[in-house]
Amino acid sequence: MLICGVDEAGRGPLAGSVFAAAVILPSGWQCPGLTDSKKLSAAQRDKLAVIIKEQALSWSVARASVAEIDELNILQATMLAMKRAVGNLALTPTEVLVDGNRIPDIALPARAIIKGDATVLQISAASVLAKVAKDSEADELEQKYPGYGFAKHKGYGTALHLAQLKALGATECHRRSFAPVRAALMQTSLF
Repeated sequence: MLICGVDEAGRGPLAGSVFAAAVILPSGWQCPGLTDSKKLSAAQRDKLAVIIKEQALSWSVARASVAEIDELNILQATMLAMKRAVGNLALTPTEVLVDGNRIPDIALPARAIIKGDATVLQISAASVLAKVAKDSEADELEQKYPGYGFAKHKGYGTALHLAQLKALGATECHRRSFAPVRAALMQTSLF
């Protein structure tokens, strides 16, 4: 049996893509410390991501762009990123286990598992790869759009991000379908 775990990162931020990862691990594979990426430090995630990529039978990370998020909505864009991640695997899984309560439109047996990122090793591995990819994008946005603090808040709507959005306006990496970004755009268009 080739069990594939799928998880996403980046549904909540005001900027950047939403990422999904799909991972197929060897039977009986163990990795001490691997759990839901939200429970790990950035250094732990980075270290685990290297191990997962080296030892997985197959893995894939995919994204849905800001334009796709704004066009489809964040839920449908997340499902699209998940579908892409599964579709890009080098191996075809026997079953797909997805963190949460929804399954993307894929032509494979699949189950949604609430809190699967903390209880299913394959989903935990996908959680780590998706989060590392999302954080990497935030670091790139920091270089491209200095002054917004992307390296600190990773695109989430923190007080710093909201203040900088208000002061500097929205960039092309901001999700215009999200209310705080729309408000910033309306404010800047008044002047």
